[in-house]
Parts: sequence; C-alpha cells; structure tokens
Amino acid sequence: MPSSLTRPLADLPVRRLTRDDLVPCADLSEERGWPRDEHRWGLLLTAGTAYGIDDPEGKGLMATCVVTSYGPDMAAIGMLLVAGRYGRQGVARHLMHRVIDSTGGAPLSLYATPAGRPLYEELGFRTVGRTQRVSGHFRPASEPGSRTTGGQPGPDDVTGLTVRPATAGDLPAMLRLDSEVSGLDRMQLLARLPAFADHLRVAEDNGELIGYAALWPSSDNHVVGPLIARDTATAKLLVISLAGATDRPLRADVDARHEELLAWFAECGLEPGSSTTIMTLGTPPPPGDWTRRFAPLSVATG
Repeated sequence: MPSSLTRPLADLPVRRLTRDDLVPCADLSEERGWPRDEHRWGLLLTAGTAYGIDDPEGKGLMATCVVTSYGPDMAAIGMLLVAGRYGRQGVARHLMHRVIDSTGGAPLSLYATPAGRPLYEELGFRTVGRTQRVSGHFRPASEPGSRTTGGQPGPDDVTGLTVRPATAGDLPAMLRLDSEVSGLDRMQLLARLPAFADHLRVAEDNGELIGYAALWPSSDNHVVGPLIARDTATAKLLVISLAGATDRPLRADVDARHEELLAWFAECGLEPGSSTTIMTLGTPPPPGDWTRRFAPLSVATG
C-alpha cells in the first residue's frame, strides 16, 4: 500500500549504515523483488560506504545506496533501492544528490537498470557500455582447454595453461593484474574476496598469472564474478573450473562487448536475462582494459 511522505524530503535524515543494518537492507532488497543476498550485503557494508533513510513509519529502511570508493580516480554506486510504498516521490533523487555530494567530486560509475536509467540521465550520467546477464545450469561445450585442478577437468592440454584454486600467496599477483585491467586500486575489495567467495580460481601460463575468477552464492545460484582473463579462451577455462565445483545454476553479468563469451555461455545452457547500462559521471570511459575484464564481481561494486 503506497505511503505518502508526511515530511519534506530535506527533513529526512540520511545516515551511514553499518553491519547492524544488514537484515533491514536484505529485507528491502527482497521487498523490491531482488534476492535478499545477505552475503553480498555483508561485503558491501564493510568494503563500501552505505547510506540509508529510515522509514518514518518505523518499517525498516525507506531507501539505501552504497558507494565503493577506489581512491580519487573512481567510485562505484550501487544498491539504490527505495521501498515500493514510497516510490515516485523523489526519494531516490534526494538520496542520490546526498550520495554524489559525499564523494567529493570523484568520478562515478554505476550499472543502471531500465527503471533507474532516466533518473541517472537527469543527474548527468552518460552511457558508456552495457552488460548482459546470463543464467542457467552449465553444460560444458566440447573445445580445447588446459590442465585444471580443483574443478572439472578440461580436455587434453592444448593451450598449455593451468587453472587451479587460488592460494593466499596469489593475492599480490591478482592485485597487480586487477590494477592493470581495471585501472584502479581495488585492494580493499579484492582482499576480502577469498573469504567472500565459495571458490576462487587463478589461471597461469608458465607460472605467470593471467586471469582469476570467483564463484559466490546468491539465493539458489552461484555468481561468476569477477572474471578477469588474458583472453576469451582463458575466461572459458576459468568458468569451466568454477562450474565443476557447484551443482547450482550459474549467473554472470558479462560485458556485452564480449560477444564470443556470451555465445559460448548460450552453447553451455545459460540463457540471457536482464541487461544493465554502464554509466559514468564526471569521467571519460572507465579506465583500464575492457578486453580482459569479462564480468564484475557484482553490478553493485563495479
């Protein structure tokens, strides 16, 4: 049932959220038809800065938004949610103005749903790309692969690559590769990845780390992300290894420019779903090398 605001938006305090707000955040996600994803919310509330508006009627949170800062070069905005009963009353716009002000003029990026895109365009964000979500039970296609350990074996060694479970000693090389590919220092996020992910894989070529990928739980699915790789063939091998470690359906948000990978996912049984628009404010196209960046950890973090 819709609720009319009884106070001006300017009088509704925006506060910092903490891990104590995890359940109300998950409740709001569920109320908006998204997975509860308490696991992801736990990461966002610790690696990012979350803002919220309390429901003046005492029914949890009216709205949320999370900013994940990667230094002065970029901050990612995600999880802009408004309770359905307060929809179309300017709450999202009010919260976004406060969030943008909080970033001190840093360039911003976000993944916009079709419903949210008009607001972001009003605020000055511009389109720089698109992602395509795919999901379903993974059925591996037959093609050349590599040696794999800790997951579903690939075919006979053709490429000479090795895919294996990541260890603590791989983190420095992962951070170096991620910095090259993303153009950002994402240490505060990636340092939490081993504890966040159910499975974490790295790809090596003669001892050189050339890719990594994680698998983390979301509702009844497992999400592939981030997916960073030297080329499409390496990305496929990382996915094959991760898919062999779970019986759950897979889900991934793939940069739509990676048409070969999207076609391969379709061959492997994953169907296209929703699409998001990558948008930025105050910056040229996102830094880094998109050709090696196949999927983000989450559309909430970039």
